[in-house]
Amino acid sequence: MEILVALIPMFAWGSIGLVSGKIGGSANQQTLGMTIGALFFSIIIFFVVQPAITIQMVVIGILSGLFWSVGQNQQFHGMKYLGVSVGLPVSTGMQLIVNTIAGAVFFHEWKGSRDFLLGFIALGLLVLGAYLTARQDDDSGVKTTNSMLDFNKGLRALIFSTIGYGAYTIIINAAGLDPMGIILPQSIGMLIGASFFAFKKVKLDRYVWQNMSCGLLWGLGNICMLLTMRQIGLAISFSLSQMGIIISTLGGIYILGESKSKKEMRYVIIGCLFVILGGILLGYMKA
Repeated sequence: MEILVALIPMFAWGSIGLVSGKIGGSANQQTLGMTIGALFFSIIIFFVVQPAITIQMVVIGILSGLFWSVGQNQQFHGMKYLGVSVGLPVSTGMQLIVNTIAGAVFFHEWKGSRDFLLGFIALGLLVLGAYLTARQDDDSGVKTTNSMLDFNKGLRALIFSTIGYGAYTIIINAAGLDPMGIILPQSIGMLIGASFFAFKKVKLDRYVWQNMSCGLLWGLGNICMLLTMRQIGLAISFSLSQMGIIISTLGGIYILGESKSKKEMRYVIIGCLFVILGGILLGYMKA
């Protein structure tokens, strides 16, 4: 049952890049709209569940939310520079390395040589899959719409994104607090961070309000990951959540119209298969 719940973020988070890409707006508008939607979601959860909120939850929640806002904002910038079907797989691979190693080494979630062997094989499959989905066909004469518009800026944005996302999940996992109680302070921290990026830069128009839907998707995925993180660990729960690159990559091609050559499509299919195999292996480890 835990594995099924851990897969919900895959669908929810995997759709965010597609929804935000379809809606449009600047990276700062997308971040601000998404955080407003996440705050709305967390307020509903708070009144339905009515969890106890401590000072520690407020501090940890706001801090993790601030780090998240850095991660999400820079990921949106990375997708602007590289395209959804390239930016998200690269971002996913970088996050998988950081969070899986943190869960296995710092939180001792892997016990014995068997877990480390299977875990690193699964991580290798996931990272290789992410690389293949983003691989470019330099020999193709086809001009693709998602070609590296600015690789250096995109990579730099994704490095900052990985640092923000990594700190967000590691802080939450280390604190070991009630997921239901922490999401409201967390969403407040997210909005504070997003407002900092949006200060004097963002026009509050339809792009901001429509991107609130991304916040609802994120809130659903976040609460499911936080719940399963305590049951199956950071390394497995986060890795399963990132299998959403299958949705974002294929969606970027077929929904957002980011064209691929025939060779690149083969890379995408093989990469998605590697990601699926890596996720299955992680689920087998827990079982």
